[in-house]
Amino acid sequence: MIGCPLLGYLADRIGRRKPVLIAGALLMLVATSCFVYLPGVLPPYMLGLLLGIGSGAAMVPYSIIKEVNPDRVKGSATGAINFLVFTLSALLAPAYGWLLGRLSGGGKLTLGVFQHASSIGIAGIVLAIVLAFFLRETGHKASSVPVAAKVLS
Repeated sequence: MIGCPLLGYLADRIGRRKPVLIAGALLMLVATSCFVYLPGVLPPYMLGLLLGIGSGAAMVPYSIIKEVNPDRVKGSATGAINFLVFTLSALLAPAYGWLLGRLSGGGKLTLGVFQHASSIGIAGIVLAIVLAFFLRETGHKASSVPVAAKVLS
């Protein structure tokens, strides 16, 4: 409710997609890491708000996919990314529950079990950040970036 319009506006305002995508993922990484490894540092509602705002960056790839594909396949490309998002979401929730049960040995879910299981999700966020660096910049300022900077962006 907050993150998608805010980060979409920011991406349009600065004319670049990658920095907003990466910043949102970094915000998710910090909020999730605080939830998992530093409980009590900030109130849970504040971490939830920050996590929700950061997760709004998930809409940025929809813009990217429409900007990098020719008109004749934009619908298919958007459908493909949407399919992946919903399929992975549907599969990851039960997989995480299975992992929690497996790590606890069927016993109590302790903070240590939760932290161990959550490290996989945190690693996924880190992987997403790394992969985002390999995306081609598509914002309206992408064409005005010098060639040397395009290699780094």
